[in-house]
Amino acid sequence: MSTDKTKAKSWVQTSAGVCGGEPCIRNTRHTVSGLVEWKKLGLSDDRILEHHPDLTLADLEVAWAYYASHREDIERALQDLEDI
Repeated sequence: MSTDKTKAKSWVQTSAGVCGGEPCIRNTRHTVSGLVEWKKLGLSDDRILEHHPDLTLADLEVAWAYYASHREDIERALQDLEDI
């Protein structure tokens, strides 16, 4: 049996006026770099989802895949945040 959450589609999008043009998860303000930062801080997927019910497991899987294929860009975004 599938629920709305398990059926939810996920994708990464960038919009100039949203989060400074950073890649975000589908129509949210959750940036891929922010999710990666939480993961690097040791948060599990379950913990992230617990605190952000607007995200789905599919969203996180897409974020991790996006990071894997755009690692340099995401690492640069994380570094830029540290430099602020």
